[in-house]
Amino acid sequence: MAVVFLLYLVAEVAAVWAVASLIGFLPTLGVLLAGAFLGSWLARREGGKAARAFMTTARSGRSPHAEITNGMLVGLGGLLILIPGFVSDVFGLLLLLPPTRAVVRKAWVRRIEKRAPIGYPAQGRVIVVDSEVVSENRGDQDPPPRMIIDSQ
Repeated sequence: MAVVFLLYLVAEVAAVWAVASLIGFLPTLGVLLAGAFLGSWLARREGGKAARAFMTTARSGRSPHAEITNGMLVGLGGLLILIPGFVSDVFGLLLLLPPTRAVVRKAWVRRIEKRAPIGYPAQGRVIVVDSEVVSENRGDQDPPPRMIIDSQ
């Protein structure tokens, strides 16, 4: 994980350096700020759409799996947009746009289904847990006896 983070930092610095070399330092800062504002507006708009779709699906009684994953990807895209840098902005923008988000969602769901198959029976195993309910309210009981130690 540390290697991936280091490679990400190197890519971000290289991208900012390349853009600053082409258009200058102040215009590069302007492009980064404009990207953050545009991205936050787009994240808010897409997040609202995802929330409304979730509520509509949940109210209709259907399972909102797609809407939940869309909302999570919109949140991740918004977070990536707010992180300064061009590489994170590109990935965040890709997650905020509905066509690319659908492709990422399908790939993500396929990967999750391969790792943790849902809906398969527990292969005939039944787990029985023997338990006892213990009341936490001890106000009506006597306090536990105190131990007295004789020091003679």
